[in-house]
Amino acid sequence: MIGRRNMMKLGVLGGMAAALPVRAALSPPEGRVLDLAGKHGHRGAPALVSATVAPAVTPFSRALTIPPVLSPVRSTTDTDVYRMAIKPAQADIFPGLKTDVLTYNGLFTGPTIKVRSGRRVVVEHTNATGEPVAVHLHGGHVPAASDGFPTDTFDPGAVRTYDYPNRQPGATLWYHDHAHHKEAEHVYRGLAGFYMIKDDYEDRLELPSGAHDVPLMFRDAQFDEQGQLVYAMGGFRARTTILVNGRVQPYFRVKRRKYRFRLLNTCLDRDLAFLLGADGTGEMVQIASDGGLLPAPVPATRVPVWPGERVEVVIDFTRYATGTQVMLVNDRGGDQGTREVLRFDVAGDADDDESVVPDVLRPLPDIGTPTVTRDLAFKMDLATGTFLLDGKTFDPARIDQHVKLGVTELWRVRNDDLRPAIPHNMHLHLAHFQIVDRDGVPVTGHEAGLKDTVTVPSGSTVTFKVRFDDYTGRYVYHCHLLEHSSMAMMAQMEITT
Repeated sequence: MIGRRNMMKLGVLGGMAAALPVRAALSPPEGRVLDLAGKHGHRGAPALVSATVAPAVTPFSRALTIPPVLSPVRSTTDTDVYRMAIKPAQADIFPGLKTDVLTYNGLFTGPTIKVRSGRRVVVEHTNATGEPVAVHLHGGHVPAASDGFPTDTFDPGAVRTYDYPNRQPGATLWYHDHAHHKEAEHVYRGLAGFYMIKDDYEDRLELPSGAHDVPLMFRDAQFDEQGQLVYAMGGFRARTTILVNGRVQPYFRVKRRKYRFRLLNTCLDRDLAFLLGADGTGEMVQIASDGGLLPAPVPATRVPVWPGERVEVVIDFTRYATGTQVMLVNDRGGDQGTREVLRFDVAGDADDDESVVPDVLRPLPDIGTPTVTRDLAFKMDLATGTFLLDGKTFDPARIDQHVKLGVTELWRVRNDDLRPAIPHNMHLHLAHFQIVDRDGVPVTGHEAGLKDTVTVPSGSTVTFKVRFDDYTGRYVYHCHLLEHSSMAMMAQMEITT
């Protein structure tokens, strides 16, 4: 399926814990780097992953942008219909320069879709790019035909309709491209946006809402001196600019009150870990994970977020005097540009702050006792440089797991990549799961909630229980370090009655 047997030698190791240096990388399997405007693509030999100098930005001189909420084009008694164009555009990332990006509706980041639990949503996507695309609702409990299967793409000029019943609790989801072999570069260049589900239960809790409920999408990138995105497979170490909602080191003015922040890591390979304040001692209260609210709030001074994960936190700015500047720090960053990612400027007292963080949020659902156990393993073949899941690369014609609808299962996911130590990140489509333990130790923090993505460090085993309900058909599970799944570290399950 992939035709690139020497990727390990070329350094495509997934960044965070890779022990080998990144030296070079191939473009996508057809030998081509995506060309947005006829200027940046090329064919032929592998490209060197070399350092570039991005345009200078004065830190915290530009305001944080909040992705606009998309409005439906029409509504019925039970359904809202949205339209989006997937198209090239130019983004205002650096003052005075325009950066070529891929977008939903011309926006970088994509527009936010806000929906109600139980209310059907239909999204009509038009492909105005030069590449096949597929849209996946990450964390969505949706029919197989609307899941965005990696090979179920639609071509330039075509329209594809996705149907989302939203039969799931309130949660922070996100939508992104999933066209196989191309998903990493497409997401890197901008094809990602928030999808937020609200429900009545959550509304009654009186958590911060409205303008005080803020989505924050983080991505890392490499830019050249003209402010253009530079992409090379395996170029993690050169992606030394972190964007927050498409801006470099923005500031965000806050009142002295509680705010809810929805943290989403859309980096291809970089893990993030957030601290509050320059000294890292500020308190954040974790309230939700991938699948929605935690059973109870969890105070934390350090909040790790791996690619694909969502973590929601509440920050109480009443602790800070007016005029205070509070830094959001990425503890995994190596320099100022990757450490100090967002500054909160406390601008004054709130007119009214009736929001609370209750002691009880949402109990975990009882999905029963597992009666089926599955063992899976991530492993890179060092001899050939291929990324393997259970010893195989992805083949859409092969069913790897046969799953029965409504049966509770135990999945034990092992990472056998020891030398070099390569992390992986399991993402399961269709269902949220409950982590039982990590190497025999119960998990804490946001991992104690409902998850659809979980990191599996080198040499570790993560065990979770899961039940697939409502929908049958083909779905995938894969490493969500997207350059790994682009290189076919992915498998297929078929769910039947």
